[in-house]
Amino acid sequence: MAAEGGTDGDFQAYHEPHVIEILILVSFFLFLALSDWLADKIFRAGLIGQIIVGLVYGVPLANILEINWRETFLALGYVGLLLITFEGMFSIPANLLRSAKMCTGGLTIRLDLLRQNFIVSIIAALLGVLTPIALSFALLYAGFGHAFIVGTALCSTSLGTTFVVINSASNDTDYSQTRIGTILISAAVLDDVCGLVLVSVIHQLRGIAEDGDVNLGWIIGRPVLASGLLAILTPLVAIFVAGPLFRRFLEKPCQSSKNTSNILLMTVVLCAFLAIAAFAGASMLFGAFLAGAFLSSMPSREKTPSEPETTSFVTTFEYYLSGPQKFILQPLFFASIGFAIPFGELWTGEVIWKGVVFTILMVLSKLVVGLVVPAWDMFSAVGFPKPAPPAHERMRARKAARASWAPATLLGTAMIARGEIGLLIIQIGLNETPFLTRKAFVVGVWAIVLNTIIGPVSVGVLLKKVGDQIATDKTWGIQSKPRDMDVESAMAPEQPGQDGRLPEGKGEESIGGA
Repeated sequence: MAAEGGTDGDFQAYHEPHVIEILILVSFFLFLALSDWLADKIFRAGLIGQIIVGLVYGVPLANILEINWRETFLALGYVGLLLITFEGMFSIPANLLRSAKMCTGGLTIRLDLLRQNFIVSIIAALLGVLTPIALSFALLYAGFGHAFIVGTALCSTSLGTTFVVINSASNDTDYSQTRIGTILISAAVLDDVCGLVLVSVIHQLRGIAEDGDVNLGWIIGRPVLASGLLAILTPLVAIFVAGPLFRRFLEKPCQSSKNTSNILLMTVVLCAFLAIAAFAGASMLFGAFLAGAFLSSMPSREKTPSEPETTSFVTTFEYYLSGPQKFILQPLFFASIGFAIPFGELWTGEVIWKGVVFTILMVLSKLVVGLVVPAWDMFSAVGFPKPAPPAHERMRARKAARASWAPATLLGTAMIARGEIGLLIIQIGLNETPFLTRKAFVVGVWAIVLNTIIGPVSVGVLLKKVGDQIATDKTWGIQSKPRDMDVESAMAPEQPGQDGRLPEGKGEESIGGA
């Protein structure tokens, strides 16, 4: 079909946009920015404000934006979500397996604490995934489809939302240096990985409805198998093949050209992983996650202060993409979620009470994760397994469990917020499968939105009251750093002064810290 104003239909005629259309777009982006700031002040969750703007400008309320703009913003918003997932992983320093700490969402997590608490993190993550799905099956008993989809949407954790609150509520304490903070970060990341894998399973559910003779095991097993193989092969290829080749042949040229080579390499790697994940049957979001992990393992070790500065992938992302992602693409994603919420159906009496009940259950399903802390304290005090421990050991176990209520509450409340992954999963379930009813959808939306408000608010209140108690807790608070984990001192040790002495205070530290 020829474009209006074209001669042969082989070009797009240019027309100056109407002033009304320009003013609508300007106001749309202005209100996205203002709503993010206002909702962050009120709810400690800026995404709520951007979803409301999407409701107003989209079909649910005022229907101000035309359909072509909404479709464009939907695509751009999904690009923003891919970049959020991508950046969250490649912000890990390059030598993750050899360095002392790693970055997640702008925070640092110590590798020594991660290794020491890996089993606790796995248990916490499994509770955070399985409990919401189990409670969804118990409440939404009408069928496999919507119980599984709603439960999957509510098994993820909005780590970014939670840590924005933790940072704002505790300017003087780095909770990534605490044992409980390490467990929280790793458990939340594992929850999101499980959610991304289950997204691909939900995508495949459409095949069950279209063809009743399909192999159910293969429909569900293919995305799980593809995701598992990608998760196993990606670090192996990165560590043993791509990483050494990059460090030998490409790292110095990339450093000399600074951001240009980095952004080209990042784009190629991200697009390659998106294509591989999509054609293999896994989720593109999981592909973006693995692309970030792949890039994080390629550069060589961290530079010492005496070595020249180099341009990292994180620096390149900040230079080229951080601004557009934060102020355009990410707000467009949350606004596009608002476009697709049936606002009028949220306010019937039946949906409201069911949504509130389901919200309470979903809050409890993440608070359960906090029970890992007192349970671990009790087992550590009594010892694994022992016949009839003495009375004094049982008393010591009970005291340890009582003392750990504050870090346990922090772990549970910080896992409550669901955020963008949950909204995306439930939208996919409604729009791409026949197994999610509209009523189950709006009940799930209530739970996701309210949990995303309740979680950050609860964390902020808790840290203001007992933040210092958590940070100074000997078992779950800030842990002293072993000398061999101090990267900077290991790479650039203190030099003696002219009198042959080390600077004051140096050389007097024990292996466990100061």
